[in-house]
Amino acid sequence: MRRDSIFYKLFQQYPALLFELLANPPVNAGEYKFDSVAVKEPKFEIDGVFLPPENEKPGVVYFCEVQFQKDEMLYERVFAESSLYFYRNRPRFKDWQAVIIYPSRNIEQSDIYPHRNQLNGDQVHRIYLDELGDIRKLPLWVALMVLTTVNEEKAPQEARYLLERSSVEQPETKSRAIIELVTTIMVYKFEQLSQREVEKMLGITLKETRVYREIKQEGREEGREQGREEGERKIILRLLTRRVGELPQEIRQRVENLSLEQLENLGEALLDFTSMADFQAWLEGLGD
Repeated sequence: MRRDSIFYKLFQQYPALLFELLANPPVNAGEYKFDSVAVKEPKFEIDGVFLPPENEKPGVVYFCEVQFQKDEMLYERVFAESSLYFYRNRPRFKDWQAVIIYPSRNIEQSDIYPHRNQLNGDQVHRIYLDELGDIRKLPLWVALMVLTTVNEEKAPQEARYLLERSSVEQPETKSRAIIELVTTIMVYKFEQLSQREVEKMLGITLKETRVYREIKQEGREEGREQGREEGERKIILRLLTRRVGELPQEIRQRVENLSLEQLENLGEALLDFTSMADFQAWLEGLGD
């Protein structure tokens, strides 16, 4: 499961999430920017860096590492990269902090003795997701992080709960982002299922997916006077084109002749199409 990319998507959507994990977050936590940086000579790639506002000079830089696999040299690498970056950018920052996120304590590096000063001080914060408590009682964005660690038996119900909660607690734009993130988490967790099957598990309809919303918005911008059926047909045609390529005129004409119910069925089915042959097979099935 590619959790690193999921966590960095979470941080990109909501940079203040990192500071919800800390007991003493900075007062301007909402103004931090999440980024990745490169340090040359030697070259290091630091994936998770939270940069203070540019108008705050010098500020405090936060380094973040998400670690879901055992790495017996993790602290050597993290502290070396962080210290070098801090050294190269010393005029910009007055201090640095590091946050290491683990699913549980048993993933942590075994030999931590050489790093006892950093780990026992107030600069390094170790977060163990399985010790944060009941997922339903956590702040919503923190709960999304914990969802990556929930076992497959409980994950679907917890994911549906978080989706329902986001629709109540979050503005529409953030709620949509959470739908995408939850779906991504569950697709990685249930690799044997298709995205459509995962969406069905979560109770998400085609109309809640990002691609559908983008195309629907395009249709709205072109004209709001279209009737429901005509608008639905236009959206489905665009989705099909993105999914299987440009449609031959004969195929396009068959879509034009579908009923509203058939269009809605096609809208669900096309999520599983990977080629024009899949779509043609579906069309042939209408005659069964």
